[in-house]
Amino acid sequence: MTNKEYINAIEKLNLYSVHYYVLDDPITTDEVYDKLYHEVLEYEEKNPNELLASSPTQRVGDVISTGFEKASHLSRMWSLEDIFDNEGLQKWLTKTYKLDSNITFYCEPKFDGASLNLIYENGVLIQGITRGDGEVGELITQNVKTIKSIPLTIAHKSRIEIRGEIVIFKDEFEKINESRLKAGEALFANPRNAAAGSLRQLDSSITAARNLVFLPYSVGENTLEYKLLHDIMDYIYSLGFRKPPKREVCKDMQEIESIYKQMVDERDSYPMMLDGMVVKVDEIASQIDMGYTVKVPRFSVAYKFPAVEKITRVKKIVLQVGRTGAVTPVAQVEPTDIDGVIVERATLHNFDEIDRKDIRINDKVIILRSGDVIPKIVKVLTHERSGNEEVYKRPTECPVCNSELLDEGVLLKCQNLECEARVVNSIIYFASKPCLNIDGLGIKIVEALFTSGLVKSVVDLFDLSLEKLLELEGFKEKKSQNLLDAIQNAKGCEYWRFINALGIEHIGEVASKTLSENFGFDFINATKEQIVECEGIGEEMAESLLEFIRVNIETILKLQDLLEPKEPIKREEAKENPFKDKIVVLTGTMSKSRGEIKEGLESLGAKVSSSVSKKTDFLIYGEDAGSKYDKALNLGVKCLNEEDMNNLF
Repeated sequence: MTNKEYINAIEKLNLYSVHYYVLDDPITTDEVYDKLYHEVLEYEEKNPNELLASSPTQRVGDVISTGFEKASHLSRMWSLEDIFDNEGLQKWLTKTYKLDSNITFYCEPKFDGASLNLIYENGVLIQGITRGDGEVGELITQNVKTIKSIPLTIAHKSRIEIRGEIVIFKDEFEKINESRLKAGEALFANPRNAAAGSLRQLDSSITAARNLVFLPYSVGENTLEYKLLHDIMDYIYSLGFRKPPKREVCKDMQEIESIYKQMVDERDSYPMMLDGMVVKVDEIASQIDMGYTVKVPRFSVAYKFPAVEKITRVKKIVLQVGRTGAVTPVAQVEPTDIDGVIVERATLHNFDEIDRKDIRINDKVIILRSGDVIPKIVKVLTHERSGNEEVYKRPTECPVCNSELLDEGVLLKCQNLECEARVVNSIIYFASKPCLNIDGLGIKIVEALFTSGLVKSVVDLFDLSLEKLLELEGFKEKKSQNLLDAIQNAKGCEYWRFINALGIEHIGEVASKTLSENFGFDFINATKEQIVECEGIGEEMAESLLEFIRVNIETILKLQDLLEPKEPIKREEAKENPFKDKIVVLTGTMSKSRGEIKEGLESLGAKVSSSVSKKTDFLIYGEDAGSKYDKALNLGVKCLNEEDMNNLF
């Protein structure tokens, strides 16, 4: 093979790939492709200095990374505002027409996968970056090069960012899960999870084997001179990228609704998963004029598909016991495929809901799954009852330890501190970062300690010895000593961490700090009246705290003696400043960790809360601020970005 024949062979192989992976229109057989591919490979081995970047041999996944570096996007990747119905569309259009009434709209599917940014320079793919926080993502170029619907080289020579979604087609998803089932591996929950997991493999050969597909939906930094978005996308497709199954330019709401209805009706027939339709202003100049809010572009919106409802049957109601002893009912239903996800459980929230909806064993019910929300039963089909249905009886005994349950009406609780479910879950919580931060006490270690009989309660952790641990299977000397050291290092912790680690129902980090600051070691003697006077603590929290102390006072005192937590020091009165005595909520990603920012605010006398309410004085937000930001705006709470906050500091 001569160099000219080599170049022609690469062009031919890439043409075959475009027809197969992009156009779904094969123009040759696998045998012909493989023969030519190996001829090219042989030539490259003999002439390594002549290897072209566009050669399909460069797609072979044989790189194993130790981790992914961070990389910045050339321009920010924005999230989209969601709307869910005709009314939401009307409101968005009203706002958009106020900015510019002489516009049309480009509509295309919203793919349910993992976002990816491609950067080409001088026609060569130089970087593939995950969305990350919109400004910085993970650099996964080697994995991206294995995806056959992504050209390694393009005819466009100026620097350009091409954004899109990585998806796995439904039939390929089934094959992957069949293979994982045979290998005894955990199954992917849905194609979106499979796509995201496949894209971020440290071993690029795994990514190469997964048949991922890239579907472009926009451009970032570019020098294109097109005036309409649909012309830009036509140009991108002409470079060798795959088109979406449907797209349309619409002039008004009626046409937008028409194409939306078509997509909803046809969604099951598409090879990939969709979760909505994206509507964008088509005119580029208008997009630029409209600009962005803090969180989203004003010229684009995600019109989500309706939540999917299916009919299934309740097989039984099972009980789960949490670390605080709270018993939660969960409905086991006949396996039901809802938009590509096999649903076998539905949340029931509490026992009152079972009574209110009159949910019986063997009932036919309508379950709803919306996005990533856990499916729930929305309606019982009472007219379908045959007489075989059984009324569910509230349990009186714990399903794990068989001890008597405390019935609080809505809530049933196991009071047995030695109940396996409570012990294992409470120890894991006890050792977690917001509590005592005991490194090495993960779920498998805790279960092993409990099963062996060495640990039957949190207190038993402090009776562990090297000799006892070395008797257990899998416990080597270094691992065992590290665990013992970590337990010892938990001694002398801050008192609020001690309270938080107890795992009291309704008492989290914020309430633990409040109790520590107000009562210190004497919190066990506080009255209900004194407790509810504390900022942010209501009657239900106070009653839960008092009940926990009543039942577990001996354990609390014993743990206090063992851990020797620091006596809380009354914080010095902060000097006058804009945050003193103010209630502040943090949301979104900022340059510092929330922990650092929170500590700084508390040193100024601020109360940092986890939720927005009418009492909130400031909301401080970073990138990807979510529903808290929206709620703060609706309530008229003053919103500060990080720069505003630093100026006030």
